[in-house]
Amino acid sequence: MIYSMTGYGKSVLQLPTKKITIEIKSLNSKNLDLNTRMPSVYREKELDIRKLIASKLERGKVDFSIFVEITGEETTTQINTPVVKQYIKQLKDIVNSDETELLKMAVRFPDALNTERTDIDENEWKAVLNETKSALENINIYRLDEGRVLEQDFKTRVQTIATLLDNVIDIDPERVSAVRERLHKGVEDLKEKYDENRFEQELIYYIEKYDITEEKVRLKNHLEYFISALNSNDSNGKKLGFITQEIGREINTIGSKSNYAAMQKLVVQMKDELEKIKEQLLNVL
Repeated sequence: MIYSMTGYGKSVLQLPTKKITIEIKSLNSKNLDLNTRMPSVYREKELDIRKLIASKLERGKVDFSIFVEITGEETTTQINTPVVKQYIKQLKDIVNSDETELLKMAVRFPDALNTERTDIDENEWKAVLNETKSALENINIYRLDEGRVLEQDFKTRVQTIATLLDNVIDIDPERVSAVRERLHKGVEDLKEKYDENRFEQELIYYIEKYDITEEKVRLKNHLEYFISALNSNDSNGKKLGFITQEIGREINTIGSKSNYAAMQKLVVQMKDELEKIKEQLLNVL
């Protein structure tokens, strides 16, 4: 069972005087890259939020946001009346306009509004924390669903590589015969006498040098191990990545030893499937 690093989670908390929306988005990343956006009143709790997110999401580029919409009469912003009046008085000496227009200009100036810093309400914070946990559950459900799609894709591509490997195994005797025939023809074209026994010994040595029996066995084992790791409870992108490196090593060795066009074509197809697996693995947690 695997999880994707791509996900989205949202949860909404409705309080008597405000609506709080919590959003979490994540993309793939080698480590946990967490960005938070929240009102200043909650900033003192940012470390707690970071620890919670790190424990639930582990890896990924994560954007966490808390949006607060005031729905009641509660507000912490007040008009600084003496300052606004002073601004209007000064503006009258400069601009000939009615007081409504002067007021519009005055409230845009510095210190026209006072925002009182309030202490965090612990009961409210507990509610926010619970909704954050809900959002994390939602994003993990999303990640799991995405992981199932990736898992099916991996299984299909590994099966394709396994089928191509079977084709390699099927044409291997044909390859050996073709190599033998090519060498015989090359020697005969020289039109020189040669020791048949010595030639056979050299031919056996040459063919053994390009034998791919071990690579075929190891590649098959690696493919089976990949599927086994994919189905395990501790499956993760890094572990699967290590296995694909071993798969790639065996495929490359078969390609370098094949010395036969039909087999090299199959190797190219295996490499293509493996590259697509590696690309998708970047999204796996």
